[in-house]
Amino acid sequence: MEIVYGDDGEFSNGTYGSLFERQHNSSPSVIVIGGGISGIAAARMLHDASYKVILLESQDRIGGRIHTDYSFGCPVDMGASWLHGVCNENPLSPVIRRLGLRLYRTSGDDSILYDHDLESYALFDKNGNQVPQSIVTEVGVAFKKILEETDKVRNEQSNDISVKEAISIVMDRNPDLRQEGVAYEVLQWYICRMEAWFAADAEDISLQAWDQEKVLTGGHGLMVQGYDPVIKDLSRDIDIRLNHRVKKIVNGYKKVVVMVEDGRSLVADAAIVTVPLGTLKANVIKFEPKLPEWKLSAISDLGVGIENKIALKFEHAFWPNVEFLGIVATTSYSCGYFLNLHKATGHPVLVYMAAGALAHDLEKLTDTAVVEFVMLQLKQMFPNATEPGQYLVSHWGTNPNILGSYSYDAVGNTVDIYDRLRAPVGNLFFGGEAVSLDHQGSVHGAYSAGILAAEACQKHLMQRFESSLETNPLAAAAASCRDEPLEASVPLQISRL
Repeated sequence: MEIVYGDDGEFSNGTYGSLFERQHNSSPSVIVIGGGISGIAAARMLHDASYKVILLESQDRIGGRIHTDYSFGCPVDMGASWLHGVCNENPLSPVIRRLGLRLYRTSGDDSILYDHDLESYALFDKNGNQVPQSIVTEVGVAFKKILEETDKVRNEQSNDISVKEAISIVMDRNPDLRQEGVAYEVLQWYICRMEAWFAADAEDISLQAWDQEKVLTGGHGLMVQGYDPVIKDLSRDIDIRLNHRVKKIVNGYKKVVVMVEDGRSLVADAAIVTVPLGTLKANVIKFEPKLPEWKLSAISDLGVGIENKIALKFEHAFWPNVEFLGIVATTSYSCGYFLNLHKATGHPVLVYMAAGALAHDLEKLTDTAVVEFVMLQLKQMFPNATEPGQYLVSHWGTNPNILGSYSYDAVGNTVDIYDRLRAPVGNLFFGGEAVSLDHQGSVHGAYSAGILAAEACQKHLMQRFESSLETNPLAAAAASCRDEPLEASVPLQISRL
């Protein structure tokens, strides 16, 4: 990998041309931009195939929106924390099995709450009264019916509308599905949990596409030891440059020049861009020449949502031994949700999760004010709740390196939007959860997207340098990864306490 230093942020000779004329050596070189799991997956495959690879990460850590914090004395994932699809078909299962990581299954395949079953929970109203489980179950049945009825609305619409508008139409047509009193508040809580799945409000989510995701079987499992071991394993021995914020990418005829914020420039045969969708939307990286309009419109149109976590560590658990706690309210915005890590890990930690508009609004507050807001909700349920000894607050929407949690289908998205996002431009290839084939918004989707980007990149370089598929080491590495038997000798370690 050639690195060229300039005195003023430009190349020493003032032109790009001579850099693009560098004679190719025996091993193609690739720069991977973005150190989330997608970029790490791409770099892993290229590195193992003896490509020259450098991974550039703008933060002082790798992982992207995967961030396992250990300051509580136990692992707490402040970003991604679930494996969506606890099965051998999940592309991350070989890594998880090999590392012996434990999963705590929170739901099966058909949960109305997406990542939870209604087996271990407690919901409370604004007066601190626990909602009878019979009401929660009955409203759950009605909510499932409401969502099923939105399919009829979709088939009637010539233009896309929001999920919120579709639900309103369903309620007008089906008076028997309407809820009143505390049942209405429980319905809003269900909508709140649906919005959390997309990290966006129902008024922004596309009716045409909201339920088209192909979810893997096996339900959803919480990573008991966090995702950090996976990140560390996949990134071993890779040349990773932290605190390297990319400002500009020059896509030449045969070479790519990547310019870093401090003025340094790196040259390679190709580059894989895996930065979060939010940073692409914000034009944090300048492209020369400018990306084509079909690519820019895909970046602009796809939605990016926010879900933040507020983790609270207490001296001891004063709440019931259930998987999650909730506050019901008259609007989905005002509902609350706490994940009880004590149930899954034995540590007295509650994690409050806020998505959409609420997540946006909380990011405007100081961390102290956010914790006070969350504690007010907790004390609604438990008036004698003690103050937390430690707390953590995520800021995925305002973190300049992230600018959002994960993508969602916004109202009006075209059917080819993911194909356009995924498509290469010259020597540039694109990864990240947003370009996953079928699993946007998930860790395994981001991982798979990184692998696909690496495969597309290697095919491009093989064609350029007239290498055959049989003699290309990356092709063998990719085949080896895909051909692992689905039934492994070491099973996934799954529990449900």
